[in-house]
Amino acid sequence: MKHIEKGVSLRHAPRDFIRDLNVDNVSAGIVAGIFGLSAGIIHISAGTAAGLDSHFIMIWVISYLMINGLFGLFMPAYYRLPLPMANSIPGALLFAAIIPVVGLEAALGATLIAGAISLVAGLAGVMGIVMKLIPMPIVMGMVAGILLKFGLNMVAPLENAMLPAAIMILAFFLSARLLRKIPPLIVAMLAGVAYMAYSGVDFSGVEFSVTFPEFIVPEFTLSAFLAYGLPLALILVGMETPAGVGLVKGMGYKEVPANAITAVGGFGTMISAFFNLHSTCIAAPMTGICASPEAGKPDKRWVAAVIAGAIFVVSAPFYGFVVSLIEAMPGYFIAIIAGLALLRVITSAMHMAFSGKHEMGGLFSFLIAASGLQILGIGSSFWALVLGVFISLIFETKDFEFIRKIGEEQASH
Repeated sequence: MKHIEKGVSLRHAPRDFIRDLNVDNVSAGIVAGIFGLSAGIIHISAGTAAGLDSHFIMIWVISYLMINGLFGLFMPAYYRLPLPMANSIPGALLFAAIIPVVGLEAALGATLIAGAISLVAGLAGVMGIVMKLIPMPIVMGMVAGILLKFGLNMVAPLENAMLPAAIMILAFFLSARLLRKIPPLIVAMLAGVAYMAYSGVDFSGVEFSVTFPEFIVPEFTLSAFLAYGLPLALILVGMETPAGVGLVKGMGYKEVPANAITAVGGFGTMISAFFNLHSTCIAAPMTGICASPEAGKPDKRWVAAVIAGAIFVVSAPFYGFVVSLIEAMPGYFIAIIAGLALLRVITSAMHMAFSGKHEMGGLFSFLIAASGLQILGIGSSFWALVLGVFISLIFETKDFEFIRKIGEEQASH
């Protein structure tokens, strides 16, 4: 346990939560929570496309919210940092695709092993070392590439839903300029809701339902581990943690518990395997929302992550109702709100990636992450780091601190 970073404490977390609560971190937490809820639609789409049973798909999503919501309450409260927890979207796509091939129990057995690998990596201090070796411009290039699609999705509705999109975006910027005491995200959300009410959005199809996670016993097969468990472990350790840690560091937090995030994610993934869920990890886009300047002062942004976790836990049993509610909303609403919440994060990431050393490595990292490519079943953010460092080592060798020190030492002898 010596490599696990020490946090503040949970003893006074409720008192400190009330003390630090304000309109900025509440609004950011609500946006992050809504965004996380909407991500369940991806699970439903992937599961449906793979031909999975509709009851299982709903249990899968409910477990995602309940388990990750509980860990999402613990992590930010203990470390007093904006560390919301969710699950891996690339992992979800792999999970849905592998179940018809190896069976549910075997897929969950592979999930259990992947979680154990992530737990060991965190306990051994691997992630802390990795994050120190990878230059920050390359990490931030990857972060900017991941988040670029949210910015693009924000402006895309201007083509087919120009009026509501323009109203929400203008409301955000005008309120940021004129209404300093009211978070612009809240104003943009209210403007969007007002337009939906005016245009007569049909909520008659919204249905109420209550469902809870179900226990299951995983099985272990080598084929399931090689086809799914090993790629999932690489995604959790090499992709999800660096993306989340990079986002938090990019927002000015110097000490981020990379080892703890990896270990807790691994432990959560092991628990998830017994409840029809494929992973637990830091949630990169939600982290961007909770860690952004829109969430208020840096030392109070952890509250936004706790609120997002609470929204997950409370909404989990009623997710069937939440899904029907989200489906009734126009697609532009969540896309615009998420994009507006991440604007400052995207600009900060791009500035850090392209305003100093490792510019070529940062550029390749950005382009690869933005491309969404997959190699060997592993997502673009992992390859963005690997290939970004590789390119920078070739073209920007002197920008690496340890190489420059070796050269200086050789020159002095």
